[in-house]
Amino acid sequence: MDIIKALQAEQLRSDLPDLKIGDTVRVYVKVKEGNRERVQMFEGTIIRKKHGGLQETFTVRRVSYGVGVERTFPVHSPKIDRVEIVRKGKVRRAKLYYLRNRVGKAAKVKERI
Repeated sequence: MDIIKALQAEQLRSDLPDLKIGDTVRVYVKVKEGNRERVQMFEGTIIRKKHGGLQETFTVRRVSYGVGVERTFPVHSPKIDRVEIVRKGKVRRAKLYYLRNRVGKAAKVKERI
């Protein structure tokens, strides 16, 4: 078991900021198109964090052209270039699934100071 833990410890990332539920973030993802690779931004609110350790993931939600789009990112993936925190959110829930049913200003999360 120590061998597995040692291998996982090598792959953990420490360069990412402290992500919390309700934060609005910009995730820069490496996208491969043919033989080129470029960085694409995905900005939205973190509605879920799951697991821990190497399998840890977080789900970001945004509304694009009136359609809700959710994308789940592995925290320790090499495909993630960087993550920027735009706003810190003040929430009282561990999962923000209720935002799926909200539209417009009702879907906003208060800012934590």
